[in-house]
Amino acid sequence: MNEAKASTGSVVALSATVVIWAFSWIVMKLVLRYAGPFDFSAMRYGIGAVLLFVVLMAMRRPLAPPPIVGTLVTGLAQTAAFQGLGQFALMSGGAGHVVLLAYAMPFWAVLIAWLFLGERPLPRHWVGLALAAIGLTCVIAPWNGLGNPLSTVIAILSGACWALGTVTSKHMFQRHRPDPLTFTAWQMAFGAAALGIVALLVPQRSIEWSPTFIAGLAYSVLLATCLAWTLWLLVVRRLPTAVASVSSLAVPVLSVLMAWVVLHEKPTAGEWLGMAFIIAGLLAVSGVSLRRRPR
Repeated sequence: MNEAKASTGSVVALSATVVIWAFSWIVMKLVLRYAGPFDFSAMRYGIGAVLLFVVLMAMRRPLAPPPIVGTLVTGLAQTAAFQGLGQFALMSGGAGHVVLLAYAMPFWAVLIAWLFLGERPLPRHWVGLALAAIGLTCVIAPWNGLGNPLSTVIAILSGACWALGTVTSKHMFQRHRPDPLTFTAWQMAFGAAALGIVALLVPQRSIEWSPTFIAGLAYSVLLATCLAWTLWLLVVRRLPTAVASVSSLAVPVLSVLMAWVVLHEKPTAGEWLGMAFIIAGLLAVSGVSLRRRPR
């Protein structure tokens, strides 16, 4: 009974995380009408890091930073570069288009892990990478003139930076075994500091403190950053990694549908086809079979 309740709770937490993260891309697109991309990202993760440190103190978890180099690289790649570039790509690209390209992260992670961790790709990884390449080509649609090439390149680069942060995180947990919540808080703090420096150096529009902007910031900080990351830690702890990873595929798919409804960004035929190839590729990379195995 307890195991059934724990499993049900994990599924609920995973579903909530997917919905929150999917809608966060719509929120980020909307708040760009009231603030610059780097100002918003710095505020989001700066406030989020402070709240996480408050949670750490309330839970009496360790506050000392994990090894600085690995934590700093993770924060710069996973928080500063991924979020900053993703927000920047949204300025000129559609939310659905950007999220599809950014969530190609697992493919870049396979290649980066091979390069830095010596984890040689398996045959199914190469199949997944080939399917991903076809899917990304369909989404980018170079035969239509690339649309907005700058947004496309930046979105792909943001996903690659997220992959680098994922690989450095894995290396940190393998070698130093930091407390997950402490590690998350510190890498987020380093990433927020870097975003703050960029926000000061790059000219942007002034922040318009409208009710919509405040609501978007609150959603991004409280739900998409603090709550969703906490739920994700619970999911990863209780469910198999493959199940959690493959379930995250619902985020870009749901974001595309939400962008269609909220922002009226109707997906093209190429994007639908590309989405199908990307999902097939991610399933191949994860090694999860869609067929039910006999007990």
